[in-house]
Amino acid sequence: MAWILNADKPIYTQLVEIIQTQIISGRYKAGDRLPSVRELAAEASVNPNTMQKAFAELERNGLIVTQRTSGRTVTEDIELINQTQAHLAEECIKNFFQMMKELGYSEKEILNLIEKTAKEGE
Repeated sequence: MAWILNADKPIYTQLVEIIQTQIISGRYKAGDRLPSVRELAAEASVNPNTMQKAFAELERNGLIVTQRTSGRTVTEDIELINQTQAHLAEECIKNFFQMMKELGYSEKEILNLIEKTAKEGE
C-alpha cells in the first residue's frame, strides 16, 4: 500500500489518520496483530520514532492495545471502532460542507448536488 503524505500537517497525525482508516475499513480487524513500528515505518518511508508517536496516539485513543508478548493489536472494542468511524465520517462531511459554502453554495444547493451526483453514480 502506498502511503501518501504531504507537508501541510504533521506526518504523525497523517499516519494516525491512515492507520485509523485501515482499522475502520477492515484492513486491520478487531484483534488483529499490527506490523511492528519498524515494518510500518519502512513501508511508509518515515522515521520509526514518528511511527512510534503515531502508535502512541492510537493507543491513547484506545484503537490499538499493546500486548507484552504479541506486540500491538487492534482493539476488540467494536463499539469504539464504530464510534471512530462515525466521528471521521462527520468530520469529512463538515469539511465538505465548509468547502462548498466557501465556493458559494447554499446548504440546499449542496444537498441537491449530492442527490444529483448520487443518482448519476447508480
